[in-house]
Amino acid sequence: MARPDGSSEVANDLDWTRQLWSSVRCAGVLLALLLLVDWGTGRMALWRIVLWFALAGLLFVVLFPARVSAGRNWLASRRLVREQRVRTDLLVSVRCLDGISPLLVLRDARGGRVQIDPEVLVRNPQLWFRLHEGADKAAADGLLLCGQTALRRLSARMDRETARAVFKASGLD
Repeated sequence: MARPDGSSEVANDLDWTRQLWSSVRCAGVLLALLLLVDWGTGRMALWRIVLWFALAGLLFVVLFPARVSAGRNWLASRRLVREQRVRTDLLVSVRCLDGISPLLVLRDARGGRVQIDPEVLVRNPQLWFRLHEGADKAAADGLLLCGQTALRRLSARMDRETARAVFKASGLD
């Protein structure tokens, strides 16, 4: 798939499909349990069925994973309704927000903003390579003023995960 910058090499989150099916299964299990309880208690009514479908749909929307993709000098995160995109060669800020679920917040000079889970980069080295390549260019151009530390920590984590994968593949874990 070609992107606006003319590149045809796009790295995608390889685990996205599995996460999508996991969110579908969770919503389906909730729906089945709610319908089963209603049926078992004899309180099944049309309005309750509609309510349970709406509740399961809401759970699916909440659990729907962001689809992260990257190409030469861009990174995008697509949710159900909209896509967020940044130019990685124009990054001005990279922040890692720690909390219940850590987030990596990227901002570019054009006002673009993307929030992604750092685990996506750990699971998909090609996405990390694309981000790192653009961030290095932004740093060399003097644009990336905030975020060198966050990128170094993420790079060290990527190196540890790569070494761990090599050891595991070679049987030295």
